[in-house]
Amino acid sequence: MDITLTRIEGGVGAPLGYLTSAVGCGIKNPAADRLDLALIQSELPCSSAGAFTTNRVKAAPVRVSQAHLRKGDLRAIVANSGNANACTGVQGIRDANAMCDAVAKPLGLKRTEIGVCSTGVIGLPMPMMRLEPKFHDLLTGLAPGRGGDVAKAIITSDTRPKEVAIAVDLGTHTVRIGGCVKGAGMISPSMATMLCFITTDANVSSENLRKAVLECVEESFNRITIDGDMSTNDTVLVLANGASGIPAIRRNGQRCRQFREALRWVMLELAKAVVRDGERVTKFVTVHVRGARVHLDAKKVAEAVCKSALVKSSWNGGDPNWGRIIHAVGYSRARIREELVDIHIGGKPACLGGLQAPTPMDELRSIVAEPEFEIVINLNQGSADYTMYSSDLSPEYIDFNRSEYAYWKQARKDGLI
Repeated sequence: MDITLTRIEGGVGAPLGYLTSAVGCGIKNPAADRLDLALIQSELPCSSAGAFTTNRVKAAPVRVSQAHLRKGDLRAIVANSGNANACTGVQGIRDANAMCDAVAKPLGLKRTEIGVCSTGVIGLPMPMMRLEPKFHDLLTGLAPGRGGDVAKAIITSDTRPKEVAIAVDLGTHTVRIGGCVKGAGMISPSMATMLCFITTDANVSSENLRKAVLECVEESFNRITIDGDMSTNDTVLVLANGASGIPAIRRNGQRCRQFREALRWVMLELAKAVVRDGERVTKFVTVHVRGARVHLDAKKVAEAVCKSALVKSSWNGGDPNWGRIIHAVGYSRARIREELVDIHIGGKPACLGGLQAPTPMDELRSIVAEPEFEIVINLNQGSADYTMYSSDLSPEYIDFNRSEYAYWKQARKDGLI
């Protein structure tokens, strides 16, 4: 569907009727002065929707936010970095509830109207003694136009904050959609540690918003992978407050389809930003699978290729090793015929009919040497397709993830373990 999108400034704070704030608590390191606690509040009642990790080990804030959404709509989101509050038992639930209460009561809201999210090290109790004194500053700092601070406060191993905002015309009204995301490692499909917050001043019912969010997550965050690991904390939360004045967007109408496409565009931009900022990655690779018998076969092939450590290592080395790609196609459990598989790298044939193509290897190497390139895998068995976004796997990634001992050492100093 053709829609006209205009990029605007402000990230998650760009839509009308939202206030944002962020403060530093020293959650991970008491000596650090970085922002690590954020708050998003709608000045108006909201529709809301969320999508969460499918990992069976779920962090306390995931469980709490899921429970709140089952009871009604959210009006605000409180989030921290530096500690995941995952695998922390009953105390973790208490701490997540305490974070909700700390902002709900001063804002005149119920606890169940607050979404709570955390990201950071798994297994360590939340250092509430450092958060609690900062909630006053967090609340008094609420103001329009501070969406960028929220994006900064939620990052962990990210090298930069990631945010986007757009304005889109829906009939006689302009609506705004803004969002921010964090994520650089532990990223895999089925909710690719990632947090994403999106706000809009569109007027969308909770039912319509939930449907749109689930569809758009499937076409964006579920299409990315960096290291094949799925987090305990992955969360996408979306708020819609109707502050634009647009009449209610009806289900299945043209404006509904246009809004969904705009929301999908925002999510996909944020999802791609996660891959580009992956932990020590040097390549952004788009993998298109075409000609599958059914959608599931195309998905299986794309995921197998994009998660393969061998394939990703060859990308890091600038090696156009199509043999590693086709071997991943073969073990994907999709229905394929080896003699029908074609593989193109950067538009050049690398494999035709399961055999080496005549393209000079130097041409393929020059493509894979680039920081971004596309791979097309045609199974030539049907019309189903699937696209994923992936990265290389570098030696620096392994070095970066070798140890988190320093965080545990700090927790011992705090008397938390």
